[in-house]
Amino acid sequence: VRWELELEHSNAVLKEMVENQKEEANVSFTKLVRRNYINWISKNEASKEGGSDYPIMSCDLFKEYVFPIIDKGENVYFILIDNFRLDQWEIVKDIISENYDFSENLYFSILPTATPYSRNAMFSGLMPLQISKKYPNLWVDETEDMGKNEHEEELISSLLSRWGRDISFSYNKLNTNCEAERMIDRIKDFDKNLLNVMVFNFIDILSHAGTESKTIRELASDDSAYRSLTRSWFTHSPINRLLKKIAESDCRVIITSDHGSIRVKKGLRVKGDNETNSNLRYKLGRSLAYDPKLVFDIIHPENYGLPAPNISTRYIFAQNRDFFLYPNNYNHFLNIFNDSYQHGGISMEEMMVPLITLSPKKNK
Repeated sequence: VRWELELEHSNAVLKEMVENQKEEANVSFTKLVRRNYINWISKNEASKEGGSDYPIMSCDLFKEYVFPIIDKGENVYFILIDNFRLDQWEIVKDIISENYDFSENLYFSILPTATPYSRNAMFSGLMPLQISKKYPNLWVDETEDMGKNEHEEELISSLLSRWGRDISFSYNKLNTNCEAERMIDRIKDFDKNLLNVMVFNFIDILSHAGTESKTIRELASDDSAYRSLTRSWFTHSPINRLLKKIAESDCRVIITSDHGSIRVKKGLRVKGDNETNSNLRYKLGRSLAYDPKLVFDIIHPENYGLPAPNISTRYIFAQNRDFFLYPNNYNHFLNIFNDSYQHGGISMEEMMVPLITLSPKKNK
């Protein structure tokens, strides 16, 4: 990513060289995930490659990064920017560094790299299958019409309770600038909580708008333009003002996301029934037809920590820059979705998520 930024305005040959290296790296990364994923999520010792431990996954995040801070009695603002990629962090971190020192880490999103799974796993500290069994009233299957992330506050509460953290916390999901501005106006009210969780959906909304709006797609015509749009938004966004306000206090801040996204390039044909989900990077259903050589398919979802609405349910994941299309009107939908940002599958961009811990500079 840093070379990509460094060579952003260089000649096409150098940019293409970095792009090709990233494509090769994604092929290797996909093999790594397929080979080790079960061990990673089960924390199996066999997952250690070259002497290194398993990566931090979505369900490990609070235990590994949030609890150690609040256990010291320090207040934490946990800011989740939906669909926030590593390159987007790189393009805004100089703005944040005006008021904060920071440490940079990465963690791995679980599969599917989609909000109903990755964010619920993060806020519960559990894999999706565990949530569906332990808290069936808080888990919504893909086939149900209800919102899949309507119970995030309850999941956070259950996580804190399960780990014996009897603390005051707040949870806010912010979809508009007006909502964020109202929250900033009463920021002092949040300082009494050891933990404040805030979810900002703007970048996810932007990526989906790029699929539906020709104007947005032209504004974010490639990764470089997408980053530029992110920086422009961030500079004038409530998040920037919020961070400046928090910097006046003694609170720590964690900025992260639930998953990233990737610009897709190659449509793969897949068939499913009426209950098959609509996501372009992963599918689950009872009667999926696909080329097994081109996807990562999961025949036994329970081994991967995933719920199965039916006994014959299987999951398939797109890899690299592939995406799934039905044979009917294939070329029509290929033109619509090709070059759009999607998430749910396996790639470095989707799974390797920035995890940034901020400390206000005035406290140094």
